[in-house]
Amino acid sequence: MSLPATPPSPSDGPARAQCPYCGVGCGLEMKPPAASDAGAAIWTARGDRHHPSSLGQVCVKGATVGETLHRNRLTTPLYRPRTDQPFAPIGWDRAFDLIEAQVRRTLAEKGPGGIAMYGSGQFLTEDYYVANKLIKGALGSNNFDANSRLCMSSAVSGYVRSFGSDGPPCCYDDLDQAGLVLLIGTNTAACHPVLFQRLLKRRRKQQQDLQIVVVDPRATATSDAADLHLAIRPGTDLALLHGLGHLLLERGALDRAYVAASTEGFEALAELWAGWTPEAVSRFCGIEEQLLHQLADRWAASSGVMSLWSMGVNQSVEGTATVAGIINLHLVSGQIGRPGAGPFSLTGQPNAMGGREAGGLARLLPGYRSVTDAGHRSEIEQHWGLAPGSIAPASGLTVWEQIEAMERGDLGLWWVAATNPLVSLPWLDRVRAAVARCPLVVLSEAYAGTETAAIAHLVLPAAQWSEKAGVMTNSERRVTFCPAFRTPPGQARPDWAIFAELGRRLGFEQQFRYSSSAEVFAEFAAITAGRVCDLSGLSHGLLREHGPQQWPFPAGTAPGGGAPRLHTSGRFPTPSGRARLISEQPMGLGEPTDGAYPLVLTVGRYLEQWHTMTRTGQVERLLRPHAEPLLEIHPADARAHGLVDGGRAEVRSRRGAVTARVCVTDRIRQGTLFLPMHWGAAQERACEANRLMHALGCPISQQPELKAAAVTVRPCEQAPGD
Repeated sequence: MSLPATPPSPSDGPARAQCPYCGVGCGLEMKPPAASDAGAAIWTARGDRHHPSSLGQVCVKGATVGETLHRNRLTTPLYRPRTDQPFAPIGWDRAFDLIEAQVRRTLAEKGPGGIAMYGSGQFLTEDYYVANKLIKGALGSNNFDANSRLCMSSAVSGYVRSFGSDGPPCCYDDLDQAGLVLLIGTNTAACHPVLFQRLLKRRRKQQQDLQIVVVDPRATATSDAADLHLAIRPGTDLALLHGLGHLLLERGALDRAYVAASTEGFEALAELWAGWTPEAVSRFCGIEEQLLHQLADRWAASSGVMSLWSMGVNQSVEGTATVAGIINLHLVSGQIGRPGAGPFSLTGQPNAMGGREAGGLARLLPGYRSVTDAGHRSEIEQHWGLAPGSIAPASGLTVWEQIEAMERGDLGLWWVAATNPLVSLPWLDRVRAAVARCPLVVLSEAYAGTETAAIAHLVLPAAQWSEKAGVMTNSERRVTFCPAFRTPPGQARPDWAIFAELGRRLGFEQQFRYSSSAEVFAEFAAITAGRVCDLSGLSHGLLREHGPQQWPFPAGTAPGGGAPRLHTSGRFPTPSGRARLISEQPMGLGEPTDGAYPLVLTVGRYLEQWHTMTRTGQVERLLRPHAEPLLEIHPADARAHGLVDGGRAEVRSRRGAVTARVCVTDRIRQGTLFLPMHWGAAQERACEANRLMHALGCPISQQPELKAAAVTVRPCEQAPGD
C-alpha cells in the first residue's frame, strides 16, 4: 500500500497548515522540536501571518495543538470478537481480512444497505473523497454520513432551498466592512474566537462604524460585546426573524428592485410576516417589543448587514426553516452579494466544508451533486469507472437513521472514523444499546480510550493531521494545503490509504490505485469542474507554492483569483435563476416543557475545549479555566428547585440523568439551563450532557435538536472528593 512521502526533518523549518480545530480555519506555523528535544517531538504552534483567513491570529487551542499530537496515540490495530473482552493487537493484514469478510458477508445477507460509515469534519478532503468512492461507489451503499450532520446540515439544506446550491456566499473580509453584524445561535467568542477577536479589533478602531447584535438565551462573552442583546426563549429564533421582517416591511426598508429581479415568493412571505406583529413576537419570544424595534432600526439603517450563525440555529427541529428565515431578510433588503453583506454560516469542524464538496453526507455526491439525481449519478459513475447503476438512487441513512437501523438488526457493519459519537450523538443510552446489535463495529481513531472505542470490535490506528498530506476548506471557502510534517506513530495509516486498500482487496484495483494523496486530490478536483464549488484549477502543488485559495477556482484561474463572494450578479443556480423566499410558520421546540419537566436544557462549548476532548483534554493549560462542567441556572430557578451555588444537582430528562456542579447566575434566562457537551464517560468528571437530549430533528436536514431538551433538576449528594 502506498503511503505519503516521508515527513520533513526538524531542520526543514516551520510547516504551514490550517488549524485542525474549528471551521474558522486559521493558518498555523508549526515549529519543529529542537534537536535536544527530538525524543519528545513536541512541535510548537504560532499563527501564520501569511494566511489570509487569520492573518497570524490563533486561539488558545490552536496555540497548544503541538502538545496533543504525540500523546495517548493508537499505534497498532486492535481486535476483540465481543465487547466484553479485552482488545488484543493484530496486524493490518488480519484487520483487513476481518473487514473484507464482513463486507462480503453483509452484501450477501443484507445487500449494500447493510453497510454504513460515519465520518468526520476532521477528515482531510482526500479522506472524505476516497471514503465516499468506496462506500457509495464500489459498495453501492449511500449510507455514508458525517458528524457535519450534527453541525451544519441545516445550513446546507437552507442554502440549497433558498439559493439552489450549497455554498456560504460571504468571506471574512466582509466582517471588516459590515455596518451591522447579527450573531444568532452562535457564541462566537467561545466557538469561533479568532473571528470574534477580528470584530473586537475593528470595534476598537472604528467604534461608530460597527453595530453588533446578539441573539442568545445566555449572556456570554459574545453578548458582553454587543450593542444589543436579545435573550429570547430557546426555540423562538424563527418567530423573531419573522417579526423583524414584519417591521422592515412596515418601514419600507426593502430593496424592491432586487426582490423583483432576483427573487420569487415575496407575496407569500409578506403575508406570513404580516401576522408576526411586535406584540405576537414579544409574547412568543419572551422579550420586550422595544428590543425588536431597536433591531429593525439598526437593520434598516445599515448599509451592510452580515448575519452569522452556527449550531444554535442549525441544531433545531426547525433548523432549515430558520436558516431560510435569515436568508429571507438578506434577500428582501438586498443585503447579499456585495462587500459587508450576506448570510454566513459558521461551520464547526475544520473541514466540514471540504466534506460538503466531496459528497460527505448521505444525500450528496462529490461536487455538490445529489444521489437522487440520475444525471449526477451517471456523471460520477463515469468519472469513477463504474458500471451504470452502481450508485444507489435513494438517499442513504443519516447517522441517526444508522442507529435506528442497528436497532432493527439491519446493519452488518458500522464503520466510525475520526469522530466520537458516543459523546456527541443524542440519547446516548439508546445509541449504546443499538450499536451492541451490530456484528462488526470498526473504529478508525488516532487516540486511545475514547468513549466510542468502548463499543467497537476493531480499532484501526489512524494517522491524523500533521502526519498525512491533504487539504481542508474553511468556512469562507478557502482551501489550505496541510503537509505531513510528522511521522505517524507505530503502524498508523492515513484514512484515505486505509479505504483505498480495502477497495483494492474487494476487487476495485483500478479505482483505488493511488500512489499519493496528491493523486486523490487531482481526481477529486477534476470532478468539480463546472460546479458551484469548482476547484478544478487547484492542486497540491499550486496550494503549496502560492498558499490558500478560495473557490470557485476553475482551471486556468491565476493564484489569488478565486471568488471571495457568491451570487454577486443577483442570479442564482435555481431553475428560474431567482432565489427562493421561503414561508414557514414557526414550530417551536421539538420537546416542549411541561409540569414534570419544566426547564429547557441547552448545551454548548467552552472556549478552551474541542468537542469531546480527545485532544484538548490532554493539555493542562486548557483544563485549568474549567476543571469540570458547570450547570448554569438562574437564581429564581435555583431557589425553586432547592439548588445552591457550588452544590451538586441531578439533571433528568425522559431519557436519563447526569449530575454536575451548580453555577447560579443571572447570565442565563430564567427557565433555561446550560451544560457544556465536552465531558463524556471516559473523562474523570464525566457528565454526558447528550444522554439527556432527544433524537427529534429537522425534517429537511435531519439535524438533531441537540440544543434543547425538557428537563427537571434536584439537589444531590456531593461526589467523593468534592
